[in-house]
Amino acid sequence: MATPKTIGSEEVHAAIARLATAISARHPATPKLLFLGVANGGVELARRLTARLSSVNPLLLTTTGTVDISFHRDDIGRHPIPKEFAPSHIPADVHGATVILVDDVLFSGRTVKAALDELFDHGRPAKVELAILVDRGGRLLPVAADYTGLTLPAGPREQVTVILDPADPKRDTIRVTAAPANRKSPV
Repeated sequence: MATPKTIGSEEVHAAIARLATAISARHPATPKLLFLGVANGGVELARRLTARLSSVNPLLLTTTGTVDISFHRDDIGRHPIPKEFAPSHIPADVHGATVILVDDVLFSGRTVKAALDELFDHGRPAKVELAILVDRGGRLLPVAADYTGLTLPAGPREQVTVILDPADPKRDTIRVTAAPANRKSPV
């Protein structure tokens, strides 16, 4: 069992700033740039990224929404009640848009696949990119992030928990702990 690790708000905020800077560098004036936070963990991160981007590059026009992956999960048979509680809200037409999917942790890649399935139910974007706060490794699908805030290798018996507190960003944390004994593997 690994030693638990906690990353504080300063490092979390620095990672969000790195994400925003990298996105701004690649998209200095991309029209129809749509940020979609994957419910639940990516919603607050998407909101923070677009707020940060508006201060880094005021000319960059962004729209922010939410993608609910509940009905595209490949484990819905084992988890019949979807865990997500933020319904999909896509405030702009995805046809021809550049979409940046935003999530807090990238692990097996299954969440990203489900988010892509939900996104393509709404239309055909020109391009889709992936922004992740934490890449913990352990991919089971061929998925890689275009933008990564932090890389924290974690084993299959470890859990990475991101807390982005919308009311008090000073309480933002990332924790790597032993996974609960009853947690199923990502396979």
